[in-house]
Amino acid sequence: MSKRDRTSPAGPKKTTKPAVQAGLLGVGLDNTDGHKRITTGENFVLVGGSTETHERMAETTIKTFEELKRRDKRIETVDPRELAEILHKSTPR
Repeated sequence: MSKRDRTSPAGPKKTTKPAVQAGLLGVGLDNTDGHKRITTGENFVLVGGSTETHERMAETTIKTFEELKRRDKRIETVDPRELAEILHKSTPR
């Protein structure tokens, strides 16, 4: 019996796909007061911005995840177009 004819007792090796990971990244660029603002959550990171901008990013993020929950969807599985629509509707005016 050649080496090629032998199989391992566990059978053929299976490759597994890595778990899908997704999240939101918010970056504010209008900071002039020198403060370093960072807010993190399970599926998001918000960095920078003025106080007002950072608060708007946080509000948008909270509303977006609330809407995803209402629709029974997760950030990892929602269609990008649907996520863009939710983000647009969740942004304070």
